[in-house]
Amino acid sequence: MSFSAWNKSKLGDICDITSSKRIYASEYCETGIPFFRGKEIIEKFRDQAVSTELFITCERYVELNNKFGSPTFGDILLTSVGTLGVPYFVLNETFYFKDGNLTWFRNFRECNSKFIYLWLQSPQSQNQILGKSIGSTQKALTIDILKKFDINLPPLNEQKTIMSILSSIDEKIKINNRINDNLAMQVYAIFKSWFVDYEPFSNSQFIFTDEGNIPAKWKITNLESCCSLIVKGITPRYSDFGDQKVINQKCIRNGTIDLQLARKHIPKVVNEKWLKFGDILINSTGEGTLGRVAQVCFTPTNLVADSHVTIIRPSSYNLIHYLGCLLLTKQSEFEGMASGSTGQTDLPRDLLKGMSVVVPDEKVLESFSRIVSPLRQKIIALQEENINLVSVRDVLLPKLMSGEIDVSQISN
Repeated sequence: MSFSAWNKSKLGDICDITSSKRIYASEYCETGIPFFRGKEIIEKFRDQAVSTELFITCERYVELNNKFGSPTFGDILLTSVGTLGVPYFVLNETFYFKDGNLTWFRNFRECNSKFIYLWLQSPQSQNQILGKSIGSTQKALTIDILKKFDINLPPLNEQKTIMSILSSIDEKIKINNRINDNLAMQVYAIFKSWFVDYEPFSNSQFIFTDEGNIPAKWKITNLESCCSLIVKGITPRYSDFGDQKVINQKCIRNGTIDLQLARKHIPKVVNEKWLKFGDILINSTGEGTLGRVAQVCFTPTNLVADSHVTIIRPSSYNLIHYLGCLLLTKQSEFEGMASGSTGQTDLPRDLLKGMSVVVPDEKVLESFSRIVSPLRQKIIALQEENINLVSVRDVLLPKLMSGEIDVSQISN
């Protein structure tokens, strides 16, 4: 069926668009029913763990659910203040959410909610979000505005086919991420066994140092002596037409780099600041994310970091794996090194360079690299596969949602 035969509708005609009832900060508690704001919904959309846990009492949730309902499987939440247009497809889970920050889509008619969830990520939707939002200092989407969004709906069988194509890519990305999480846990378990608990070296001679008891052949030095580069990233010239990507603070999470959050910039000469495999990145300004660490565990192309990120480049291959694991364990320590006033905190490079580091002898580093390198190679392969999958999805999504790719023959 051609695109011209798709049903032209308003978003408010095919589902109910509403929000939640007001919950005040005074109602938050330490345990109970999870309570999500825009920040947490964005994390869930990205398949990340919720970093700030908020709860309301079970009694309050039951009261609200009985009177007004609560999100159920297949509903959609959309961020509607600040960071606009990030959708979340509700699974089999129990939670409540903040009014104003999030808009609730429910009771879908003549359409599949998973199709609408995918459509909300398409240029057809995102262009309307950018063009119809209100506010100068903080952009927002009202329920009335969202109800008037234009949407072209294919027949249900074609919706199902489009969903199947795109969802299979999304599911593969999630599976790869979970495999990588498991591999990363294995790498850390080996690191802890060797360099925290010293299990392989229990029969070695130890010496007492300011860093505690360490094997006699190991040494204590500073971070600068282990690195060929400790430098802030570039000041980018952001442009949608640029072909280089810039890693910013938001990209660094849970030891990994989320390239989907990287912004484009106009090329400029950056010399040694082009990111390389093994580079360690530390968020070095701001609050909340300061001190977070991630390592470039893939082969980057045309990738840089911005000036809020410090680039640390180990001076040898064997140090790449060791320092990458070691600095991940130091995130709270980096946060404690910060200086400056509220909102302007900074992680001084001089303190980073002078930070004490225990360095095993070369034979131990080589053995550790030989063991963890295959695990990290698997991580690299899956990360690069995900990058390719995201690229394929980004190409397919607008074409499928605009009818440029005719799926009617597939669906039949």
